[in-house]
Amino acid sequence: MTMKITAATRALTALAQETRLGIVRLLVKVGPDGLVAGQIALRLKLAPATSSFHLSQLTQAGLIKPSREGRSIRYAPVLATIGELLAFLGENLSGGPTEKSAPKATAKSGAKVTPKASAKPAAASKKKASRKAR
Repeated sequence: MTMKITAATRALTALAQETRLGIVRLLVKVGPDGLVAGQIALRLKLAPATSSFHLSQLTQAGLIKPSREGRSIRYAPVLATIGELLAFLGENLSGGPTEKSAPKATAKSGAKVTPKASAKPAAASKKKASRKAR
């Protein structure tokens, strides 16, 4: 299934924040069983209200899925959605020039080429500067 641009935009917007990206990284690393909200907050050193806000944002983006576990809520990564996002990025960002096909800078293309200065003149300049400082 191909991800639509609106879903990709929503997921990327959610991931464009350091805490939320950290939560998704943690949950993917932990695996499909995920963690309860308190464990996520504890591992990432987040205040409960802060983690709750970010978990809600990630849930709305479809990147994680909550499930009630007694009095706690367990959050698991939605690996299918994350995989679709990666596929979307691969399909839609691979149309640009690659390293092999990218044009090389030449003197004709406006790139200025300057010869490298040798180390000797730089050393001589340093000696002169230190004499003046004395």
